[in-house]
Amino acid sequence: MKNLFLVTLILAASAAATTHQIAKIDNLNIFYREAGSPSNPTVVLLHGFPASSHMYRELIPKLAGKYHVIAPDFPGFGYSSQPSPSEFDYTFANLANLTDRFLDSLHIAKYSIYIQDYGSPVGFRLFLKHPERIQAIISQNGNAYNEGLSPFWAEYLEPYWKERTPANEAKVRKLLTPDLTRFQYTQGYRNPARISPDTWTFDQATLDRPGNDIIQLALFFDYQTNVKQYDEWHAMLRKVQPPILAVWGKNDPIFTFPGAQAFKRDVPKAEIHSLDTGHFALEEDSDQIAQLILNFLGRNVR
Repeated sequence: MKNLFLVTLILAASAAATTHQIAKIDNLNIFYREAGSPSNPTVVLLHGFPASSHMYRELIPKLAGKYHVIAPDFPGFGYSSQPSPSEFDYTFANLANLTDRFLDSLHIAKYSIYIQDYGSPVGFRLFLKHPERIQAIISQNGNAYNEGLSPFWAEYLEPYWKERTPANEAKVRKLLTPDLTRFQYTQGYRNPARISPDTWTFDQATLDRPGNDIIQLALFFDYQTNVKQYDEWHAMLRKVQPPILAVWGKNDPIFTFPGAQAFKRDVPKAEIHSLDTGHFALEEDSDQIAQLILNFLGRNVR
C-alpha cells in the first residue's frame, strides 16, 4: 500500500510538471507550455500584451493536477516565431485563426479559455467561431465591454485609430518603452516590491527585438476591430450562456472593473470577483485565482 501511494504521488507530480514545446503551424514555430493529463478537461491560457505564456508559469502547475493546461505564445510574442508583417498579417482575426489551427493540431475538440488583455479578443473570436467547443470562459482583466475601457484608450489608441499621423504614432510608441512596460507590473498592486522585475524585463526583451515595433503598431491599430465586434460577442453570450468567471484586478489602469461587472448583463449567472491588485493579477494573487478557477471549473466542467 505504501509503495502504491508513492507511485501515485510520483505520477501526479509528473503530470503537473510543465513541458515546453513547439508546434509547427503554417510554417511558424508556435511555442507553448503544457501540463496535466490530456484525459482531463483542457484549459487554454491566452496571454495579453506585452506578455506571453510566461505570465502563466505559476498558474499552470496549480491547475495541472486536475486539468490539461495549454498556454501558447502568439506570433511576435515570447518564444514563438516573429515573421515580418509582409509574411504574416498581424490582426486579431488572424491570431484567432492561427490559434484555432494550433488547437486542431493538438486534437483539442473542447476546452475552457482563460483570457487576459489581448487574449480576450482572440478567445472571443474563437467563441464566435466555435461556441460548441468552449466549455467555460475565465476572464482575468480580459475586456469585452465599453464600460471596461479606461481613459487610457481615449488618450493613446483612439486618436491613432482615427488618424495614423506621425504625432499619433509617436504617442503610441511610448507604449513600447521600458517605463510603460514596467508601469503595467507596478501600478495598482498592493505591494509592487513583491512583483519580480523578471516580468517586465522578459516582456521588454520581446518588444526590443528588431522589427517587433512594427508588429505591435499593427496590432494597436487593429484593436479597434475588437471594440467594433463587442455587440457580436454579447449576442453570442446571450444565446449560449456559457459559464463565466471574471476575476479582475480592480486597480487596473487599462481595463476597469465595470468591464467585469458588465458580463452579468448578458450572462446573469456569471461569477464576478474583484481583487485588490493590478493588470497582471496573477503576479500578486495566483493562489487565490487558482482556487477560484478550480472551484468554478469543478462546478461547471465535466
